[in-house]
Amino acid sequence: MTFITRMKMPAAFLDRDGVINYDDGYIGTRDRIRWMPNVAKAIHRLNKCGYLVFIFTNQSGVARGLFTENDVNELHAWMLEQLMRAGARIDDIRFCPHHPQGTIPKYIEDHHWRKPAPGMLHDLAERWPVKHEGSFVIGDRASDIEAGQAFGLPGFLFSGGDLDAFVADVIAQIKRP
Repeated sequence: MTFITRMKMPAAFLDRDGVINYDDGYIGTRDRIRWMPNVAKAIHRLNKCGYLVFIFTNQSGVARGLFTENDVNELHAWMLEQLMRAGARIDDIRFCPHHPQGTIPKYIEDHHWRKPAPGMLHDLAERWPVKHEGSFVIGDRASDIEAGQAFGLPGFLFSGGDLDAFVADVIAQIKRP
């Protein structure tokens, strides 16, 4: 951080598979991405409303030897570029490549970043000016919501469909007095 203090902002922590894109199982390449309906619109809405927008995702396909960390990083760079072209800015991404039943020795562990643990959320909040008040998690699984709760944030379970409509509803709920 520079000598200028960054103003704290609320954050939207979004799971990847099942929220940003369809969860088609172990997605490590862009040819397998199927975007959730109105994902760019939803992220743009969050941007306009003053939220930092983060993706946090378990990627056990790395631990299972299905793809590499580099593959995931390349996929994420491509996703960020595609979303930016559509007017949607993701501020940062964290992923956990570990899994206790993995097959690649260096990734076999129940890592503190692996959801439902809140490690990825803690890391993002340490590196960005996250204001807890007004921040929230959107996920498609209980483990996403549990990670948010462990970090002290409300969680919203997304079951698919129009992500922009869902985000608009979440923002309305969060801003209630």
